[in-house]
Order: sequence, then C-alpha cells, then structure tokens
Amino acid sequence: MEKMDGLSMNIEAEARDRLRSVFPECFAEGQLDIDKLLTMCGEYITNDFEKYKFEWHGKGDAMKLAQRRSAGCLRPCREESVNFDATQNLYIEGDNLEVLKLLQTAYFRQVKMIYIDPPYNTGNDFVYEDDFTDPLAKYLEVTSQATKSNPETMGRFHTAWLNMMYPRLRLAANLLRDDGVVFISIDDAELENLKKLCNEVFGEENFVACLVYDKNRKNDAKYFSVGHEYMLVYFKSAATIAEQGIIFRANKEGVDEVKAEFERLRKLHNDDWSKVNEGLKALYASWSEDDERKPLARFTRVDEKGPYRDDGNISWPGGGGPKYEVIHPVTGKPCKCPDAGWRFPNPQRMQEEIDNGRVVFGADETTLPRIRRNLFEADKQVMRSVTFSYAQTATTEFNKIFDNVRVFENPKSVDDIKRIIGYVTISKDNDIILDFFSGSATTAHAVMQLNAEDGGNRRFICVQLPELCDEKSEAYKAGYKTICEIGKERIRRAGAKILAEAEETNLQVKLGEVEKPLPDVGFKVFKLDSSNLKLWDGIPVGVGDGQLYFDKVRNVIDGVKDDRSPIDVVYELMLKLGVPLTCEIEEKEVMEKTVYSVDGDLLLFCLERDITAEFVEAMAELAPAKIILAEMGFADDTAMANAHYILQDRGIEIKLV
Repeated sequence: MEKMDGLSMNIEAEARDRLRSVFPECFAEGQLDIDKLLTMCGEYITNDFEKYKFEWHGKGDAMKLAQRRSAGCLRPCREESVNFDATQNLYIEGDNLEVLKLLQTAYFRQVKMIYIDPPYNTGNDFVYEDDFTDPLAKYLEVTSQATKSNPETMGRFHTAWLNMMYPRLRLAANLLRDDGVVFISIDDAELENLKKLCNEVFGEENFVACLVYDKNRKNDAKYFSVGHEYMLVYFKSAATIAEQGIIFRANKEGVDEVKAEFERLRKLHNDDWSKVNEGLKALYASWSEDDERKPLARFTRVDEKGPYRDDGNISWPGGGGPKYEVIHPVTGKPCKCPDAGWRFPNPQRMQEEIDNGRVVFGADETTLPRIRRNLFEADKQVMRSVTFSYAQTATTEFNKIFDNVRVFENPKSVDDIKRIIGYVTISKDNDIILDFFSGSATTAHAVMQLNAEDGGNRRFICVQLPELCDEKSEAYKAGYKTICEIGKERIRRAGAKILAEAEETNLQVKLGEVEKPLPDVGFKVFKLDSSNLKLWDGIPVGVGDGQLYFDKVRNVIDGVKDDRSPIDVVYELMLKLGVPLTCEIEEKEVMEKTVYSVDGDLLLFCLERDITAEFVEAMAELAPAKIILAEMGFADDTAMANAHYILQDRGIEIKLV
C-alpha cells in the first residue's frame, strides 16, 4: 500500500521522468549525463564560456525555490463563497508561489490562458519578498501580522523583482496547455528584463507580440507624459499552435448581434429576403455614425447565406493578370473578362470561389462578375496590437461597482481583458483562465461577462496575496481590510449584476430566438495554510525545541489538527492526488462511518478510526477507483493487511495518510 507524503508535485522528478522517456541513453545509474544529452541534441561541448546568458544574483536560488515542494494546503471557505457546491470558479487567497506549487498535480497542463498584471518595480510597493528557506512559514508569519508593502525592501532593484517573478513564471508555465497563451502586463521599468525572462521560461521561439495599451497620463511628468504600458504575449508551444492549425481571430464588433437578428428575422418572415433586408437596415440605422459596429452596415444585401456586400474587386491587382473563360451560370456563355485579368490565378481557383458563393454574376455575360463578401464568413479578424481602452474609463467603470467609492487604484479594463480572453479561448470548451496576481479581480469579472454574452462556460482561477489596505485609503474606510476582500466583493457585485441582466434578457427573448444559458457567477474561496495533518505540517521545528518536537511526534497519533475539519482534509488530499478543487464532494454513511465521495465515487475518503476488513469491503461495493484511509485508523495490523488484499482483488487502489 502506498503512503502519501503530503507534498505538492515533485516537479524535478516529473521532469526527469519525461526526459528519461525520450532520452533513456542519457541516464546512467539514475544520473543524467548532461554532456551526452547536449551531444544528442546537436550541441557539442566546447570550452567557450563566453556564451549569451541572462544572469542575475539569486537566479539559482530562485530556480530551486520554484522546484521546492510545498507541504501546505488550500482550505475551503464556504461562508465567503458564492454558490460553492455548483460553481466551477476558484478564488484562492494566499502567496501565489505556494499556491502555484499546490495546483501543479491537479492542473498540470490544464490552463488555456494566463493573464497577470504583476506588481511593477516602483521601489516602494513590493510585498512578494520570498524566504528561500521556508516560503510557507514566511507567508504564515507575515499574514498573521500584516502583509503590507514596505518602501525599505529591495523592490527597487531589478534583482529582487526578477527573483520574485522567475519561480512564479516557471510554475505557471507547467500549468499551461500546449495550445495555451500567456499575457503579462508591464511598464517600461521591467519590460526589457521581463522579455528576457519570458524568453528563457517559455522560449524565444514562442514570443507572439508586445501589445500597447493606454493608461492615465501624468501632468507633472518631468519630460514626457508616457501614456502607455505593455502586454507581452507568449505561446506555450508555437509548434503545437502551427501543427493543430489554430488560428486566433477576434469577433468583429457587432457581428454576433447581426447574426442573432438575421436568424430571428428569417424565421419571423419565413425567408422573405426583402423583409429580412428591411429589418437589418433598421438595425444598422439604429447605430450612430461613430459606432464601432457601423462598418457592418455596408453588408446591405441578404440571402440564405446571410448578409453580404458586392465588393466589385474581381480584377487582378495592378493589371497583367491571367485571362481565361468564366462561364455565366444562366446563359452558359463566357463572361466579360476585366482588362486587368481575373483576380484569381487559374480557372480552378475561380471555380472554388464560385462554388462557395463568393462571386456575384450580372443578369448576363456582358456584365462583369463581382466579388461577394459574406459577413458571416468574414466575421473574424486578427487582433490589432493597439486596441486597448483608456485607463480612466476602466477606473470609472470599476468605481460604479462600489457605489463610486475609489477602493482600488488603476484597475484594468474589463473590456480589454474580455477581448483577449475571447480571442484565444473557445466559449464551449470549459477553458480555464488563470490570474495569479488577481488584484481587483478584473479577470474574474471579464470571464463572467464574456460567458454571459456568448453563452460560454469558461472558468477562472484567481490567486491574490491578502495584502493589507492602507488605513488612510478609501478602501479601508469603506470596510475593506485587504485586497482580497475587495476582489471577492467585486466578483459578488459584478456577478449579481451580470446574472440579473442575463435573466432579464431571457425574459425578453424574441420569437425564433433561444434563451442563453445563465452564466456561472459563483466562486469557491480557498485560503492557503499549513497542512491539516500534524504529520505533514511542514513548518520546521527549531533546534533546541525539545518539548515542541516531542509534542509534534505525539500529536501525529491524533492525525488532524484541532482547528481543522474533515472536509479541509478531503480537499487537501484531493488536490495532492491530482483532483481539481471543483469536483463534487458528497458525504455518505457506510456502516455508521462518514465517507466522503468525490466526483461520483471516483475517490472515497474515510478518516475515522476502527477501520475493519468488513468496512473496507462495504466501501469497495461502491466501486471507486481509489480509496484513501488513515493509516492510524485501522483496528489492527490484520485489518490493514486484509484491506490490501480485498481491494487488490477488486482492482481498487488504496492510499494511506
């Protein structure tokens, strides 16, 4: 029987196993022969030490910190959650370094998109000061007092900022799917270093773009009022994106609205295209001239394929194009050829366009054919690099959520984040969006809003350090003691508004329309803490603390800490076994003992005492894939041995804690 060690995923061992599966010949007596590995990859050893490298003081320690396993846990907080039992969204309160470690097993290569807006290196606002010896103990120590920015820390130096970012990006990269995308907001101070860092973590070949977006101007700027910031974009694997033929396209503004109205009108008027056309023109007329949707009004004609426009551009650009016969579909005679030659290089290519309904013919062959542009075929576009909102607008919209009280400085725009989420995710694919510098929870808001608009089922994971608000701030005066309290309240308020609007929209569904599914606006709250099990408590015992050490060993017998509940333990074990935190948990009774069933009896947990072979037999009747029991819970050694053989015969795995 395998016994759990209570630690997060062993990233180093997992990496070695993957490497050994590809290059077994590079391992001898369990050790990696790095020279042989380099040779296998065509990198031959030389004595040239003057190679290009991105180095800084502490980089090696930062790498070790990323790979150091965590003994912590994430404790559920039902009272601060919304729709805890049904929601697929997570809000995690804690140091993102430890949280990312704990998410490794359950969410390894499961995240479609990461967006983060990390703290910029301003020199006076740097709260992520890691302890290389024991990061979890450092976090618990700090949060028991105050997690507050300290202007005297090393945050002003590039080194400290890089040491903070490097392990977090390493861990985050593990969570991204092979077709995943990461977006990172940054300003001028660390843009250069962040790009070098991302080139190392994600690979230079996976760089996609450096986007530019607006921010508040400063009238007191010394030389230039810099009114922009940046967003670096990287693929997890550009090769995977290419192999799978993934093409990212953004919805043209207003296309979904036109498509919905077109479907409604055609059903209402039984495909009477003149009436459908009149209805669409009325929709176009309702838009102002400066509306971003207005260009769609050029699609003035309509048939069963939807709105289209006569583009007219059938000739070869610049002249001198190919000339061949194009037969008119009604008269059967060759059409008039443009003087510049046909736009398409050969008759076969032209016929493809005709067959696909992209060529408009005149009444007879004497009229030059024209190109037809179908709105619903061209409803997507490549995202422009400078398309982002004015920062003051984002602040104004955010303040409205909190009754015009300024509880957070410089929030990101919901529309901006919604736009990039919509660009790289698929609405119905249960895509996970991760933000581990959640701040005011703009990402969560954007996911809920986008799902409400397109009927999607995307889900978010937000992680935020419970940094204290300044006692002089408007947030503190309004009753918000930490950034986490602001973020959670923002999700509650925004979610309630989004849900109410979705319900109202469904009440006003027009004839022929289908109600949209109501968006998931709930979220489960979890908080980082030390292990629930005394045996797994990773907080080091100091040298000379003899009584403390004795108490710790003695307390192992009792198992669970006094202030922890069985459900706390179940969630800890789930996560460390690789089961997502959103899986359903059901409490059952088996032979008068409490059993926790996870994901429809996929896993069964029982942490009670006096476990007998008969009880294990009864649990096995539920046909789980895995049973988890407390080692100290068995009535005796015979009961433990019998449990092993009973479950082995049934093909059920057993794990002990």
